[in-house]
Amino acid sequence: MLRTLSVAAAVRCPLRLSRPCPLPGPLLLGLLSRQVREAAGSAGAECGSVLKTPKGTRDHHPAQMALRERLFGTVVACFKRHGAAAIDTPVLELRETLMEKYGDNSKLIYELQDQGGELLALRYDLTVPFARYLAMNKITNIKRYHIAKVYRRDNPAMTRGRYREFYQCVNDRRILNGMFAICGIPESKLVTMCSTLDKLDKMPWEEVRNEMVAEKGLSPEAADRVGEYVQLHGGMDLIEQLLQDPKLSQNKLANEGLGDMKLLFEYLTLFGITGKISFDLSLARGLDYYTGVIIEAVLLQQENDHGEESVSVGSVAGGGRYDGLVATFDPKGRKVPCVGISIGIERIFSILEQRMKASGEKVRTTETQVMVATPQKHLLSARLKLISELWDAGIKAEMMYRKDPKLLKQLQYCEDMGIPLVAIIGEQELRDGVVKLRDAATREEVDIPREELAAEIRRRLETCTTGNPAAPQPLPSC
Repeated sequence: MLRTLSVAAAVRCPLRLSRPCPLPGPLLLGLLSRQVREAAGSAGAECGSVLKTPKGTRDHHPAQMALRERLFGTVVACFKRHGAAAIDTPVLELRETLMEKYGDNSKLIYELQDQGGELLALRYDLTVPFARYLAMNKITNIKRYHIAKVYRRDNPAMTRGRYREFYQCVNDRRILNGMFAICGIPESKLVTMCSTLDKLDKMPWEEVRNEMVAEKGLSPEAADRVGEYVQLHGGMDLIEQLLQDPKLSQNKLANEGLGDMKLLFEYLTLFGITGKISFDLSLARGLDYYTGVIIEAVLLQQENDHGEESVSVGSVAGGGRYDGLVATFDPKGRKVPCVGISIGIERIFSILEQRMKASGEKVRTTETQVMVATPQKHLLSARLKLISELWDAGIKAEMMYRKDPKLLKQLQYCEDMGIPLVAIIGEQELRDGVVKLRDAATREEVDIPREELAAEIRRRLETCTTGNPAAPQPLPSC
């Protein structure tokens, strides 16, 4: 196998003796060794030689990357199924592009020093850069998806648990703003109140209420009126109830929002998914740019296996309408109606990773379809020629890089890596013009004419992945 050598740090610790030393040789060596260790230790501390990733980040080894690719593939396939096209934007944006777009969360933006006369920042989300992209390119109609990293100066936390399903919460910023208005909250406090209310998924109502009153200056009476509404959640029945609310029904914004919410639930009924949708008046989404319906996908955790009610363990996706965001970048202030959702890939990945560990399922880190092996010595050229033929035929193949590896080690590597097939080429196979094809799972072997090998491999792989229509994943030997 190929090997790489990485040198992280080197420390030079010169020791100088200014005169002859009368100490015995072993003692002198002991003292010198101690001085070397101490000098290396202090130099290492000065150089910051403790290797770690920054807080809130992580490396991903091959098995984790294979799982991430599976997750990305599922997400992208869903986007493409609905006609979306991919775009990309720079990881850096002008500071002025991002600031004042996220309410209280603007303090979480990573700002960079002056770069050639430009004040820059790392993107906080993919929505604001997308709005900038639309305005720059004068685009008014596009269905896009975008998978990329974003950066936030936040305190990361992992949610653990056995996850069963997820449901979606919906609300509307117009309903929320109307509710705030009838509760006596001035318009100047709407944004900051949304940011506070957005913490309800992490804090109990009493703590949120305390922040509203003690930190945001809201009267206790107004906070209590808000509390009466934000504890409501339901479906079409709740919408009808609020449309009859003597105060809320008199607010124009709230009425518009409730009308659209009613229409949304009529559509959800056609899709047959109202059972997984909750109209939740506590849902706020603490970003400034939302103008209409807002949504959040929340995972449920089953407390145990005795049928107790599921409880929420965190959001894995969220989004909504932001009809005014593009106008903030357009010189003429032209609005472009937009709606979108962001999926929390990292949280979903953590959940999948926990499930894999719990089930003991092994993740393949490569897509190799066949291992080319030889049973005798002096057959390196035969392996190279056969693997070249397979590569030219579009087959994903690999071989061990030792000159004369033992057959048992080659087969063991195949099993360890989950490679489904082994193509064995020995002295007898060369004379007969065949290749012995071995199924790694069943260990059955059959001689295949060399010119038919690629076609036989494709046929077996196709049978392996489609032979069991009920299996959600390829068969283990595949």
